[in-house]
Amino acid sequence: MLAGLVAFVVLVYAVLVLGLGALLGHTSSPDVALSVLATAVVALAFDPVQRRLERAASRAVNQGRPSPYDVLRTFSQTVTGSYDAQELPSRMARVLADGTGAAWSQVWLVVGGRLQLAATWPPNAAEHDDVLDPSAATSGTDDQGHVRRSLPVVEAGELLGVLVVRERDHRPLSSVESRLFAGLADQAGPVLRGARLHAELSRRLEELSARAQELRISRQRLVAAQDAERRTLERNIHDGAQQHLVALAVNLRLAETLSHRSRERADALLAEQEQAAAEAIEVLVALSRGIYPRKLGADGLVPALTTAVAGSPIPVEVTATGVGRYSAGIEATAYFCCLEAVQNAAKHSGATSIRVSLDGRDGRLGFVVMDDGVGFDPAAPTTGTGLANLRDRIESAGGTLTTGTVPGGGTRIRARLPVLLEPAPVPAGDPT
Repeated sequence: MLAGLVAFVVLVYAVLVLGLGALLGHTSSPDVALSVLATAVVALAFDPVQRRLERAASRAVNQGRPSPYDVLRTFSQTVTGSYDAQELPSRMARVLADGTGAAWSQVWLVVGGRLQLAATWPPNAAEHDDVLDPSAATSGTDDQGHVRRSLPVVEAGELLGVLVVRERDHRPLSSVESRLFAGLADQAGPVLRGARLHAELSRRLEELSARAQELRISRQRLVAAQDAERRTLERNIHDGAQQHLVALAVNLRLAETLSHRSRERADALLAEQEQAAAEAIEVLVALSRGIYPRKLGADGLVPALTTAVAGSPIPVEVTATGVGRYSAGIEATAYFCCLEAVQNAAKHSGATSIRVSLDGRDGRLGFVVMDDGVGFDPAAPTTGTGLANLRDRIESAGGTLTTGTVPGGGTRIRARLPVLLEPAPVPAGDPT
């Protein structure tokens, strides 16, 4: 580098003083004005030329790699530049690999309390996905004997990520490269914090998108279930109550006709219609209970549920703590979900007992349906829709449902519904 600076000074003096002096006819002795001009040019250009010569010498010594100065300058531009947060880990990995001369480098982020690989350089180093102890500066060798080093990136006592490099074979990091590695880890906090925020937002967006898809599917199932229930209700009305009422109307017209011909036969036919009317009322009451049980509207959730499960083929115990009256929709949701869970257990669990526990404390209405049956394997495919129906009904009311089961250990269905304590009026049109 010194030789280059000397050559620069000599070249400026030769060109300006000797060459330009010869053109002006000053060949016997150097011109004073030209000497002053050459001195000014050397003074102004000395620092830029020196920096260029230093960089060229550094690249020659480092076999074409940038000097530590260039690495830190590039890193500073990466931090302060207008780059997308998604690109920052990749740029950092490249700066790290170029500055240390490592075979490859990796940048890891702590997202959701867990380390995840954010970027590698070169990109084909992604298969090297194991990290040494991230809690402190570490080094070690992998199965192939390659030396790997990792440094945690900590800011304000919080672990944000880990930088990892793998040394080249037979070429360990020099003391300068090791200090550069440590310096980059010390300054990487803002970059990794921004990248982690971007990763967390992306993960949250994916979760919300998946949740939205689940809600769309759930709504489709609800609409299909409502259509099926409507068709069932129409069929029951047509085949049950409607037939009773049609027969009653026909018999009444017949009695009217007979009254003009045989008073005794008309009176006997009318007497028979009393029983027919009572049967029609029973059918209508049964249908109305399937829509909204009268006892649920009149007495509340616990009495209605206790009455409904009394006829279960498996003994059912109902317990309640702090359960009051709630809106009709919430009470109906809890009532029908508990009934369906009990019916599913009676049909499929092989249990000897079922327990329903209701809890109305803490501003929520919760219930747990447990059995001592055979349980099931949650990972096994199933063709039933029982749990999906329960989940759809609970989530449509703003609640949550979880299940727990092990083969041979029974099944537990737990749900919680947000509620406000209020009187639950009997729905309009409910038979008394």
